[in-house]
Amino acid sequence: MEELFDQLDFVENPLFESIIDDLLEQQYSVIDTFFSEEEVTILRTSLLEKYEEDKFKKAAIGNKFEEQIIKSIRGDFVLWIDEQKQNPAEALFFKKINQLVNYLNKTCFLGILHKEFHYAVYPEGTFYKRHLDTFQNDDRRKLSFVCYLNDQDWKNENGGELVIYKDENGTETAKSLYPLPGRVVIFESQLLEHEVKPVLASERYSITGWLKTR
Repeated sequence: MEELFDQLDFVENPLFESIIDDLLEQQYSVIDTFFSEEEVTILRTSLLEKYEEDKFKKAAIGNKFEEQIIKSIRGDFVLWIDEQKQNPAEALFFKKINQLVNYLNKTCFLGILHKEFHYAVYPEGTFYKRHLDTFQNDDRRKLSFVCYLNDQDWKNENGGELVIYKDENGTETAKSLYPLPGRVVIFESQLLEHEVKPVLASERYSITGWLKTR
């Protein structure tokens, strides 16, 4: 009966529908209006406060069962976000994420039951070489999600762009996406290889994570 009421209360969300259309057509979606400018500022302030408190750790390679720190592959610093201990900024973030998850599960039956997110800071000169967001012993990641929290005067010359690689009828293509403030990129975790190009100036801020099945 509860499921019936959920269906009756369902209202189509144009933003989420555009994400679904993009994922079906090209396996990734780029949205510049997922969060408002004010919300991006709130999230960036939260990231910077924690970063200045020296709570971040050097990012590792692999999952928690086989972590290694390899500077030649990636150079970012991360801080995992615990939804159960969220601050007001993170509550704002998870509210929107949970709305998206519920919508995807109702409309696309993706079976997303878990999620994991972290703040990420790429200092000048750092990068993340080409990789796939899945592990040999853990293939639960369904969708990768990144939200850029750089300030409004971020320039493309600063680098740090995300490059997504696709096979188009036997020919590989590369799509470069600059980390503009508030930009959100969602893509198929198990299908699209990608990399973060070197940050050439300033620092690159984001929230990165995954929507996961059972």
